[in-house]
Amino acid sequence: MNYNEALEFIDSTRKFGIRLGIDNMKRLLHLMNNPQNSLKVIHVAGTNGKGSTCAFINQMLIEAGFKVGLYTSPYLQCLNEMIKINNKPISNDEFVTIISDIKNIIETQFKDVLDRPTEFEIMTALAFEFFKREKVDFAVVEVGMGGRLDATNVIMSPELCIITSVGFDHMNFLGDSIEKIAFEKAGIIKPGSTVVVGIQKYKNVYDIIQNVSKEKGAKLVKVESNYNIISNTIDRVIFDCYTSEGIYKNLEISLLGTHQVENALNCVYTFEYMQERYGIRVEALVKGLMNTKWRGRFEVVSKQPLIILDSAHNADGMDILKKSCNEYLKEKDVWIVLGILKDKEYEKMLYIVSEITNNIIFTLVPHSKRAFSAEEARKIAKRFNLDYVEDYRNAIEKGLSKLSKNSALLISGSIYLVGPARTYIVRKIGSLNNSFLKGNEYKYE
Repeated sequence: MNYNEALEFIDSTRKFGIRLGIDNMKRLLHLMNNPQNSLKVIHVAGTNGKGSTCAFINQMLIEAGFKVGLYTSPYLQCLNEMIKINNKPISNDEFVTIISDIKNIIETQFKDVLDRPTEFEIMTALAFEFFKREKVDFAVVEVGMGGRLDATNVIMSPELCIITSVGFDHMNFLGDSIEKIAFEKAGIIKPGSTVVVGIQKYKNVYDIIQNVSKEKGAKLVKVESNYNIISNTIDRVIFDCYTSEGIYKNLEISLLGTHQVENALNCVYTFEYMQERYGIRVEALVKGLMNTKWRGRFEVVSKQPLIILDSAHNADGMDILKKSCNEYLKEKDVWIVLGILKDKEYEKMLYIVSEITNNIIFTLVPHSKRAFSAEEARKIAKRFNLDYVEDYRNAIEKGLSKLSKNSALLISGSIYLVGPARTYIVRKIGSLNNSFLKGNEYKYE
């Protein structure tokens, strides 16, 4: 098997779709001698902010001198980037070696084709096995969907559980109320574990998590919103925060938005847990927050012209995006290229984004079975009085043609749009910058 064949094998499992439940995952990992049981896992669930929280904690632990595995999903540009050690993605050779082993197990042990593991189950097994072989000190693992029935929830004795902001997403799988969704997220809590619960938008969430923690005898640590933003610019955010354990002054992050300060607080509380158990120093926290990069989350990929990428993939995420635009772009003429998957609350999302600007170019999310058809998207654009450009690359080109010194282009919506858009934009950055700085008009072709 070579790398392309490994990718083809992974791709062939997409026909099994999304399957909530951990029985198949347990079976696969049992046949692999349960690599997850050898790992110290920091398990992170939530609706919004869990990826950024994972990134902050990952970088903090690296700065503390540990060898750290990071498993997040979905990927932005390349499948390998879901699985990293000290920020380096798994190599093609390592990817192929482990996938070959997993493929052999599946084809010999899973006789019923319909019971074979899904793409996400295979990637999760790959991550656990890779981290075991590389003997990582810690594995920071992001839940894929929900928690209780997610493939990552085979971790029986997590080092730490974290639940970030819980909101409405994947309701067809997780339930139609915030209480049901919160219960699914709380499913990662294990007997005797410690649980850090981030700042919540919906008041009932904490009650649900508290009840589950009490039932399982878990220690609950609530992140308090005791912070003060000192400086908030397009380059960085500087803030102070206060916990029952300490006072932290002039903490700096390059991830933008008030919501990222709240995600950073999850890392502060994780630091206090790790400091007590492993003696890590406050310098690791400071450097970890400062050096964290997380692409596609209000990411400024160009300043002249100003181009920002943000994967606001649900209504709560779009509401956060609106607040970030108010913080950083209120003096700008904003143009938005927007792509949304049809299984999201797209009407609510469109109403929110229309409060940011009227300059919206609606486009299709590429390479996703969950995307609107061209005809569906055209009807939605007409209904909401949006410009419509079918191909995302042409939509980006049209957005670029609108830019001036007092404007900004925001590419947002599904990460399945933001990833390809980032690849497309990065290839053009040099010529874009030169053209813009010389005052030449950008030609839309």
